[in-house]
Amino acid sequence: MKNSIIVTGAAGFVGGQTMLHLKDQGHNVIGVDVMAVPDHLRRIPDIFLQEDYASGYISEIIDRERPRAIIHCAGTSLVGPSVHNPELYYNNNFVKTKALLDHIVRHRVKTRVIFSSSSSVYGEPVMVPIREEDPPSPVSPYGESKLMTEMLLNSYARAYGLDFVALRYFNVCGADPRARHGQRAGATHIMARILESMRDGKGFTLNGTDYDTPDGTCVRDHVHVMDVALAHELALSDRFPGGFYNVGLEHGASNQEIIDMARRVTGRELTITTGPRRRGDPGQLVGNNEKLRAQGWQPQYDLTDMINHAWTWYTR
Repeated sequence: MKNSIIVTGAAGFVGGQTMLHLKDQGHNVIGVDVMAVPDHLRRIPDIFLQEDYASGYISEIIDRERPRAIIHCAGTSLVGPSVHNPELYYNNNFVKTKALLDHIVRHRVKTRVIFSSSSSVYGEPVMVPIREEDPPSPVSPYGESKLMTEMLLNSYARAYGLDFVALRYFNVCGADPRARHGQRAGATHIMARILESMRDGKGFTLNGTDYDTPDGTCVRDHVHVMDVALAHELALSDRFPGGFYNVGLEHGASNQEIIDMARRVTGRELTITTGPRRRGDPGQLVGNNEKLRAQGWQPQYDLTDMINHAWTWYTR
């Protein structure tokens, strides 16, 4: 497949939306995921391979196809569980990515690696909005595994000429604007949990109401999954400089504000129980996005759109 793009984690939320968008734009796409592709994505990629992205078979595919880019969305992505099971996160996010990059370097595969990093690399920020040059200080094994991979990418770029872009997502949410794709049932993102609770008439536990924020709940920079897909497409360009980029809206919303807005958008009520803070959760994470905007990225969707699109997906 000439000029193909490999998307790892293609059966997931971000990888699936990125794959959908790239196909909408006429790209040849090879999807890779250890999970089975959901039915609604089955016919989207030109090829889908249910394989571990670090397997020998995927290495053979890379050697054969010499893809234009590898958009690396695969990995394990929850902050809280990483505290209790760090081995899984270091292995899936760092060790396996090292194996993938070692193969690319060893076999001189000329490709751009676009890595799904995370705002979790920053940890508890000294001030917000956070800039890319601010010192990282992750407070969870998940954030540490992402930072370790960033360091690996940077050192391989210096030593071996690896071409990479690392996109530090803030809280990715919403759903495909055309309701073709969204988060799986039982997703742990707060917006998904709130909307599923509203849909099913179940109670919701709000973890952490004693942070140093205006209403005591966590403040996060939320970004629509389609805007993340647009950032991936933009990073394919040869004119897009390599390096690290924040992907967020540059303004935060607290968990309580998300709940209030979800009530307005859906017209549903929500029974709330307060719970303790989750380990590894900083009080505020809001990113400066000037660097990405300077390359032409313009977010298309606001928080109301994110809730509307996610609600449509969950009640479709």
